[in-house]
Amino acid sequence: MSSGKSPIDPNRLTVEQASKLLSAAAKIRIPEQQIADDLADGAPQNKDGTISLVAYAAWMLKEMSRGE
Repeated sequence: MSSGKSPIDPNRLTVEQASKLLSAAAKIRIPEQQIADDLADGAPQNKDGTISLVAYAAWMLKEMSRGE
């Protein structure tokens, strides 16, 4: 039995998918605008505009270590 939903590729997430996934994992709301702002500030992005969850998480950790 298929639910009709295709699996999500963590290497090719839309901003909306990343927001939903990170919000569920963190148990706090991660707004799409926050992710969009991160992308504008230099967060890694695939050529097609999607986000790799691993690359994005690594970028966030690097930014957090900067102390800003």
